[in-house]
Amino acid sequence: MNRRKFFRNGSLFTLGTALINPFESTASILDLQTINKNKKAKNIIFMVSDGMSTGTLNMADLYLNRKTGKGSNWLQLYKEQRINRALMDTASASSIVTDSSAGSSSWGGGFRVNNGSLNVGPNGEMHMPIWQKFKKAGKMAGCVTTVPITHATPAGFCVNSKSRNAQEDIAEQYLELGFDIMMGGGNNYFSADIRKDKKDIYALYKAKGWQIARNRQEMMAADNSKPLLGVFADDGLPYNIDRTNDKALTDSTPTLAEMAQKAIDRMKGNKNGFVLQIEAGKVDWGAHANDIGALLYDQVAFDEAIKVAIDFASKDGETLVIITTDHGNANPGVIYGKDANNNFDSIQKYTHTNEWILNSIKPDNTIAQVREIVESANATAISEEDAKTVLTYYDGLHKEEGGLYNYKKVPFKTFAQIQQKHNSVGWISMDHSADYVELAMFGPGSELLKPFVKNTDLHYLMLQAAEVENKF
Repeated sequence: MNRRKFFRNGSLFTLGTALINPFESTASILDLQTINKNKKAKNIIFMVSDGMSTGTLNMADLYLNRKTGKGSNWLQLYKEQRINRALMDTASASSIVTDSSAGSSSWGGGFRVNNGSLNVGPNGEMHMPIWQKFKKAGKMAGCVTTVPITHATPAGFCVNSKSRNAQEDIAEQYLELGFDIMMGGGNNYFSADIRKDKKDIYALYKAKGWQIARNRQEMMAADNSKPLLGVFADDGLPYNIDRTNDKALTDSTPTLAEMAQKAIDRMKGNKNGFVLQIEAGKVDWGAHANDIGALLYDQVAFDEAIKVAIDFASKDGETLVIITTDHGNANPGVIYGKDANNNFDSIQKYTHTNEWILNSIKPDNTIAQVREIVESANATAISEEDAKTVLTYYDGLHKEEGGLYNYKKVPFKTFAQIQQKHNSVGWISMDHSADYVELAMFGPGSELLKPFVKNTDLHYLMLQAAEVENKF
């Protein structure tokens, strides 16, 4: 089959423009492109570090280089010239600044939709999500994430919904659509004790032959011949730095890399291949909180999952790995100063997130106790004046300035500004940005990537790489 002509009558030519296929290209001089040219991608692993600004990618590489002498797996792919790389425009139909549901839907449905919706266009158009297309083509399909499995990014590859907030309904849609492995958080949307309608969604999955894993041990022991639903927290999973420094959490909660490996093991034997989305969803949550320990250590955990995917794809030879983000968030970075090196290196000694620190502080704590809590988690003492400032947010009069997932209204922004004196990390906001973002591809189909693409282009690139016709 001539893959250059494969979509000549497909959706890339029916988008209301007279443009030629954006993935048609002349032969590349890169050896990896010669190897992959006209080779079908039997499997696709789509990796998303949600809300990852370029500064986050940069800091993770700096952190690992300075701590271990070896940078991130993602940047190592660049250094070894093993991938094709591009910048991607992340806009939605309603804004140059996307949210995660519209961002994922651009990949999932191939069209830009309004922020807040999942594969439902501005005029109510329903766009079939790409994991459904691949299921119809005979592939196995699944998602793993560190946020609720019903959250915006996994849902964008799987379902149609007018609202990303309809997570109880999304939990049921997954079962109806017949996916093969779904793992993350989100017990709130499966448990009869918590759901508004009191439906026992776990029982419905079991009745259709699914295995249910509620902790790491159960996930590891699950039979790879049966579909698997893994739900390891009521909402999102613990941040990686908190998980690592709490034995109970370490024992009960799988890492993103472990979930990725389990999902690959579950689906790799399928004769028609598989598609898998792997999301580091709490990178975005950490960025919203300006929480450097949360953000950086979860990005490192994502980088460990990259190694799992690339190791498999390198041996398999038939797997396209896509590594990217849906949008930037908070645009953090290391700020110039004479102590920048030592300040940034202090993060290596962190043992907990700012979320853990600020939730540990109580209104009746003394200034000395606040300083002790901070030092125990950051290995750095803050001043009495800064401790006093933090305590003012617990007097019932002052209010926190922001943070999307700041359910307890703790002073994330103020504390991050205090930390900057000691870690040299600055932030421009507590919300998404319109930045063009990094996009990397490895394996068959990667040669189709142009240097600059729109987010919607990835939908058609995946179909073309796998030689699945866009006819559904």
